[in-house]
Amino acid sequence: MFENLTARFDRILKDLRGHARLTPENIDAALREVRMALLEADVALPVVREFIDEVRAKSVGAEVSSSLTPGQEIIRVVRDELVRMMGDGAAMLRLDVPPPAIILIVGLQGAGKTTTVAKLGRWLRDERRRSPLLASCDVYRPAAIDQLARLAEQEQLDFVHPEPGAAPVAIAEAALQRGRARLADTILIDTAGRLHVDDAMMAEVRALHAVLNPTDTLFVVDSMTGQDAVRSAAAFGAAVPLTGVILTKVDGDARGGAALSVRRATGVPILFMGTGERADALAPFQPERVVSRILGMGDVLSLIEDLDRKADKEKAADLARKLRKGKGFGLDDFRDQIREMRGMGGLGAMLDKLPGGHRLPPAAAASLDDRELVRLEAIIDSMTPKERRRPEIINSSRRKRIAGGSGTTIQDVNRLLKQFTQMQKMMKKVAKGGMANLLRGLGGGMPPRGFRG
Repeated sequence: MFENLTARFDRILKDLRGHARLTPENIDAALREVRMALLEADVALPVVREFIDEVRAKSVGAEVSSSLTPGQEIIRVVRDELVRMMGDGAAMLRLDVPPPAIILIVGLQGAGKTTTVAKLGRWLRDERRRSPLLASCDVYRPAAIDQLARLAEQEQLDFVHPEPGAAPVAIAEAALQRGRARLADTILIDTAGRLHVDDAMMAEVRALHAVLNPTDTLFVVDSMTGQDAVRSAAAFGAAVPLTGVILTKVDGDARGGAALSVRRATGVPILFMGTGERADALAPFQPERVVSRILGMGDVLSLIEDLDRKADKEKAADLARKLRKGKGFGLDDFRDQIREMRGMGGLGAMLDKLPGGHRLPPAAAASLDDRELVRLEAIIDSMTPKERRRPEIINSSRRKRIAGGSGTTIQDVNRLLKQFTQMQKMMKKVAKGGMANLLRGLGGGMPPRGFRG
């Protein structure tokens, strides 16, 4: 995420490395680059002006730490101001209220409100041990209510089916009654959106807010809309008292303008960010970690948390025992590790959290997506159990059959077998199995498609 901004900040730091001390001249030169980087990221102009003024005031005459270069000192100040811009510390939902906590979700059509409601319901259940009840008041978009009902069923979440022809306010009132009757501790209410802000939508949002008196009113915004996101956020904030923002499609946002501007526009914190299409691709927004990724410093803490939360600890322990007994690392084990990486968003998502990951050669970076992992898994699935146990028997005719069965080429099969051999060698050197050791050896054990070193 925010690849363009990361690349610009990387160049700014490189340009400053040759300076022995901070001067008004090199500070101004650096800030001109920072200003251009923020404007190119579609950050709102008033936000850019305020940001540059703050950084200049804290940089001119600053004492440079003995452990920092002038370039690093500027980046330190920039980092602190970026964190301040997006909100110091992670904010959270206000759940410590007499039940039910009511969360109203608002935003424009296409921002991802409905899928976000389902993701938030899952997050509340899995991470906060809540029992959320979901309801949709979107009576205008075809199949909107059915969509949320289907998502709720997939995630095994409770859903209120409205009476046919019921108006939005009536649906909200029924959901409130149903939630209290079922002793639900949390009620999530999806609302209708429009392609643009209009009076009818705002009147409906105000009416729903008045009926529900929600604990939280969250504005869902597509991060890729840039300054348009800021304008719509300000409009919704003027209509109802917002308490938080959820940024969606952050994984596809190369610029970052909405993330850097929306807090100033609304005056409320960003609470969550959507990082993909998967049901678990919703994460609390932590400004310090996001800024570290923008500045190319990585986000190792989030990667560790992903490993702890999503890695299959039982399979990792089984693999460790198998390796300790000298049974070796097989293609079935290789496939399990591929599935683990897919479960964490793929190699690209993992690399995005590693310091300096943005400096990977373009040809290699382009290959780090789920499609490569899907291709590798398909190749292994096309092998017979005997071939997976004894890959040395895979001759040219078997390779041709495996390629045909997996929809790949013989070259793809050859590449996988080579990667598997490298992974086998690496696994022989580790005393303990699992994802942690896989990550340590990833560069040598599983080079991405197209990577030449």
